[in-house]
Amino acid sequence: MVTKNIYITDKDMERLRELIMAAREFKKEEEKYLRELESELNKGTIVKPQDIPPDIITMNSEVHLLDLNTKEETTYQLVFPDQADVSRGKVSILAPIGTALLGYSVGDIIEWKVPAGVAKLKVEKIIYQPEASGEDLS
Repeated sequence: MVTKNIYITDKDMERLRELIMAAREFKKEEEKYLRELESELNKGTIVKPQDIPPDIITMNSEVHLLDLNTKEETTYQLVFPDQADVSRGKVSILAPIGTALLGYSVGDIIEWKVPAGVAKLKVEKIIYQPEASGEDLS
């Protein structure tokens, strides 16, 4: 699998680091997912919200994806764990797919290991990105 440089807003980075610290204190069972998220954050390039390109997946972005293995199309919104609701397409940043999405851009192919092999999703479109919409999510 290819390692890609990802872009993360400074605001998202701050909130995600706080999430990791809080979760480590209270939710030991999520340690594996916290390590994976921390690994992604460590390889990210930090930018100001107003400087992030509109085709980058940030927190609260809604994205249209194509599964390259099954050709199935899906839409997800990347959210913090307390807002996650898979039935409504809201996927937690701590879920493997959520961690995999953060910082990638339109046209990128995201790969990660799953029990059945390697999942491959292509980012087809960013339907909504808070920063591109001029929203200040604090």
